[in-house]
Parts: sequence; structure tokens; C-alpha cells
Amino acid sequence: MRQISVILLIASCACTGNENTQPLLYEGPLREAENVELYYSEEQIVKVKMLADLVYEFQSGDREFPKGIYLEFFDETGALSSTLRANHAYYFKNDDQWRARGKVEVVNLAKNEQLNTEELFWRPTKEEIYTESFVTIRMQNEVIYGEGLEAKQDMSSYTIKKPQGEFTIEETSSPR
Repeated sequence: MRQISVILLIASCACTGNENTQPLLYEGPLREAENVELYYSEEQIVKVKMLADLVYEFQSGDREFPKGIYLEFFDETGALSSTLRANHAYYFKNDDQWRARGKVEVVNLAKNEQLNTEELFWRPTKEEIYTESFVTIRMQNEVIYGEGLEAKQDMSSYTIKKPQGEFTIEETSSPR
């Protein structure tokens, strides 16, 4: 009787009926890099410098920056013009577009202005940034709030889609 119960136990373990005949597909990162420092240049002039503590690269060519990202943008003379910092970033290769999330900060050094938002998209080929999220722009003497923004990547010019708050408008005299 003991021998029969051992055989039944072995037979019941071997035939679970839940055998997976399909191979499991791995969808995680193919590569992982730490303490990354990359430069993008055109005609021997650095345009963008990127720093990231951790980068995951996927089969699709997409990249994730789970510990955040820091970018420096340089003008045509090679001078630092603006910076971008975010707690998390993701690069979509097929769209050649970046998404930054969590305490996103863009600083225009020449104008001494700072943009803060929770989500921002960057299109490197068009050199533009945009968002539909709430934004705050701190200038030397005032603060502008609003929802949605379209701007040059260095924040040298921008449009807030739904501005809020009080701000000063300087009038210029025009010849008649």
C-alpha cells in the first residue's frame, strides 16, 4: 500500500497539465549602464551633454532612465545656454522623442528663467519641448502659471497655452 501511494504521488507531480509549450519572451532591458555621460555634437561643436545614473536599453531601441536625467544644451558657439533635469526619463526611438517626468526643471541661463512641470516632451530633431501639464515659469521679477506649453528646447521663446496669474506687459511706443 505504501508503494502505491508513492507512485501516485510521483505520477500526480509529473502530470500537472499546466505545461507551457510556448517559449517565454523576455521583454526587459537588453543592456544596462551606470554613470553614463554622453555628448551629441554637430560640426565639432557639442550641442547636448547628457548625464544619467542608470540607463536601460530595450530590444526596440527605446531607453529608460529610472534614476533621472540631466541635460545641458549648448548654443552654436558652444556656450551653455540651458539645462534640463528630471526624476525619470524615457526615450522612444521610433518617434525620436523623449518624455521626462517627475520634478522636471528647465533653466534658460541667458534669460535667468526656470520652467517647472511634472511631464515634458522633447523632440531633438525639431529642437522643441512641449507639455499639456501644469507649468510654472519663474522669471527675474514675476511668476507665470498655466497649462500646456510649446517652446524651443533652450526656452529662449515659448507659448503657454492657458496662462494664469498676474504678469506685467511692457508697452512699446510705435511710430505713427
